[in-house]
Amino acid sequence: MNFKSLGRLFTVLVLPLVLTSVLAAGLGMSATVSAADDQTSQQMANAKTSDADLWRAVKAGDSGYTTAQGVEANVLINIAGNQGKDIKNNYLTPAMALAVLGVFAAFLVFYFVNGPSKLSKGFSGKMVLRWTKADLWIHWVLALSCLGLIFTGLTIMLGKHFLQPYVAEGIWAAMIYGSKTIHDYVGPIFMGAWVLCVVKWMPMQTFKMYDLKWFLVVGGYINFGPFKGKHPDSGFANAGEKMWFWTLTLFGLFICVSGIMLVLPGLELPREASMAALLIHAASAIIIIAFTIVHIWMATVLSEGGMECMKSGYCDENWAVQHHNLWYDEIKENGTLEYKD
Repeated sequence: MNFKSLGRLFTVLVLPLVLTSVLAAGLGMSATVSAADDQTSQQMANAKTSDADLWRAVKAGDSGYTTAQGVEANVLINIAGNQGKDIKNNYLTPAMALAVLGVFAAFLVFYFVNGPSKLSKGFSGKMVLRWTKADLWIHWVLALSCLGLIFTGLTIMLGKHFLQPYVAEGIWAAMIYGSKTIHDYVGPIFMGAWVLCVVKWMPMQTFKMYDLKWFLVVGGYINFGPFKGKHPDSGFANAGEKMWFWTLTLFGLFICVSGIMLVLPGLELPREASMAALLIHAASAIIIIAFTIVHIWMATVLSEGGMECMKSGYCDENWAVQHHNLWYDEIKENGTLEYKD
């Protein structure tokens, strides 16, 4: 077969196949390009017509897609977070300021109008054992850690209103950073002392029927009118101390659990859970702050001889008879009454 025959054979058999393949590839590419152009045009049209809808959806907290992954990674704006922030700023922050200033001012007025609760028979000079060394340690560790948390917490919650406008930026930054650091490290100390307090003192904190009368005569602290000189029956703990104990027990539990949720990022909680923990933490702190102020006033200024109990563990015998007569009668009867040497 010569070259002329081979050329004729190529023209008849091979060339049509090559042309057919090239034509098909060209048509396919054109279709692909056309489809891509149509898709791009549709996306551009959608983008132009849905910007407002997209932004409304983002502000409403709708989920989408983000390259970063994690808890709620696909949500750009969390509605629960904004709502929680509004509750904290509009309600809890003013309530905390009221708890500090209002309760303190009320007791200050009460003190100047009423005066302290004096011992009707004066001091006897005989000191009766009331608290053990272990009790004193638990009390003071709990008290000091609680006060540390209160002052640093007040700086965090109220400092931007009462301190930040009046100090330099560097000083404010150091104060808020120091308060946050101290708050985080003192927290576990408070938790440990709180557990010991609840376990050790709970048996003495059950309410009795005679506690109702204590409330009715305001514990015998009123120095005027029909309540003057009324000293109600009381066991080891009076009704007011029992109320303080159970308040600290319940809201201390809320403080501890919510605090753990807030300081451990490894828990990877949803934003709703974190915000709920923050609100519960703040609300519980407000209640504990108010009761702490009352407790300090009652134990120091308003009760003559009361502070000595938590300094040495001993109380004056006349103080025991006047404020905790049922407890005094009990230890005297069962032989556990112990005087200081």
